[in-house]
Amino acid sequence: MTGSRVLALGHYQPSRVLTNDDLAAMVETDDAWIRSRVGIRTRHVAAPDETVDAMAAAAAAKALAAGGVAPADVDLVLVATCTAVDRSPNAAARVAARLGLGSPATMDVNVVCSGFTHALALADQAIRAGSATTALVIGAEKFTNVIDWTDRTTCVLAGDGAGAAVVTAADEPEIGPVLWGSVPEMGGAVRIEGEPGRFSQEGQTVYRWATTQLPAIARQVCERSGIAPADLAGVVLHQANLRIIEPVAERLGAVNAVVAKDVVDSGNTSAASVPLALSKLVERREIPAGAPVLLFAFGGNLSYAGQIIRCP
Repeated sequence: MTGSRVLALGHYQPSRVLTNDDLAAMVETDDAWIRSRVGIRTRHVAAPDETVDAMAAAAAAKALAAGGVAPADVDLVLVATCTAVDRSPNAAARVAARLGLGSPATMDVNVVCSGFTHALALADQAIRAGSATTALVIGAEKFTNVIDWTDRTTCVLAGDGAGAAVVTAADEPEIGPVLWGSVPEMGGAVRIEGEPGRFSQEGQTVYRWATTQLPAIARQVCERSGIAPADLAGVVLHQANLRIIEPVAERLGAVNAVVAKDVVDSGNTSAASVPLALSKLVERREIPAGAPVLLFAFGGNLSYAGQIIRCP
């Protein structure tokens, strides 16, 4: 085999929905203020006993069923998360146990918001190298668990959920080369620190960096796959903030693409946001099978990673 492909997707969100009006009863804010600044209308909040690995396993089970893949065939599990509480067994091992997998390699990947696209690249490379044949790549976060609910600048952002992809070997590559990197000297602009960990960010710093620097980097992702932005059928950016997604997509020049805007209904779900949004687009058949889709995530560590895939 000379490449890999995304065979199928699945997603999961908790049943509790927190509206902007609900938040207005908790902190000094209102629906108009939230929508004007971040574009979010609702977000899903996990129950106290609803863990990162439980949500990850639920999304992964749906992806396996959609792809017709037997659990025993999975030989690599990668879970992108920055909010798993327990360190050992890690989230990937817990997912494997929940799903009754055989003896896969199990690893967690913490690159915060860009974790899923990093993990997808690692799975693609492992399959190309012959180290794996069928991988589960999952982004899962209980982001509301690290939020200060008295800080109106951050509590309006967070949501919980998971998205998963089944990645398998392919005769021809359907996952393009990754472009990844970071800005170490600016890494402190997004933090989850302390005990218990709490999320904080320099919002204006992140906004300026994202809207001015990322369009050119996203175009480089397209160049690596030999696909012009105008030929993209879909663009799935990290669902950080609608006021970032819209200008980055516009400056990229993907004029014919469906642009994912799941942030409106799901909030910022960190590493879960790209697979969650992509799974919903595929479920609704908003992007044709086989069409090129840009996945591009950015955020914590001021890191970024992106690749173009063929839509399953």
